[in-house]
Amino acid sequence: MLLQQNLNGWMESIKPLVLQYGGQLLAGLVVLFLGWRLVTLVSRQLEKLIDKKDLDPSIKPFVKSLTKILLRALLLIAALGTMGVEMSAFAALIAATGVAIGLALSGTLQNFAGGLVILILKPFRVGDVIETSDATGTVTEIQIFHTYLKTFDNKVVVLPNGRISSDRVTNYNVLPQRRVDFVFGIGYNDDLKQAKALLMEVVENNEKILKEPEPFIGLNELGDSSVNLVVRVWVNTPDYWDVYFYMMEEVKMAFDKNGISIPFPQRELHIVRDENPS
Repeated sequence: MLLQQNLNGWMESIKPLVLQYGGQLLAGLVVLFLGWRLVTLVSRQLEKLIDKKDLDPSIKPFVKSLTKILLRALLLIAALGTMGVEMSAFAALIAATGVAIGLALSGTLQNFAGGLVILILKPFRVGDVIETSDATGTVTEIQIFHTYLKTFDNKVVVLPNGRISSDRVTNYNVLPQRRVDFVFGIGYNDDLKQAKALLMEVVENNEKILKEPEPFIGLNELGDSSVNLVVRVWVNTPDYWDVYFYMMEEVKMAFDKNGISIPFPQRELHIVRDENPS
């Protein structure tokens, strides 16, 4: 009986609040529910529109993610306004919360800023092969906070944008041509001119090696065990590894066929014996 009286008293006490704010609360929940579905629909349409536009592939994932976050934030503000929440007080609350979150998530904000720097300055794009202090691979996606690389052995590496934007990055695709350098050693008793002629023949037999700039072959070093010849050729960037593996294989076969040795490191040991041991 006492519990029933307490319950009735509680219901009577909240009835004015329900009558005063219930409609606004219900309207806010309706706005939130319908708005969420609308935001999802609009986000999908925007993503399709962005995919159709002739935009840099590096920018598309970033814009999609940022658009979705902004639409949901606007929906939350609209729903709270419908519920009767004072926007001035809400703005102050957001500011205070933002400071606290900013201090707690300074790394995340740094990644966001790093993502903006990458998209504005474009040190690399989707499809480029890059090397950082952490990984080497092909850029597959640039998002708000992270950049995704696919390594040559087909692994996915997720790198924070903040670290990439402040790190040393080597981009292997930004220039259309690259130089491929080789060093081939021959024996001291081998014919130097013949070896150079064989190297030039191997170079001229590959159409992927550019004529301009001209290939260079020269004596690089008189080593401890070999006479080292340097070969420098220019190729279009996509042909780099094809030419590299071609040269290594063809030079070996050409040297073997023509009796040019490829010395391996060796040492001569002189043993001195003491004829008058104590």
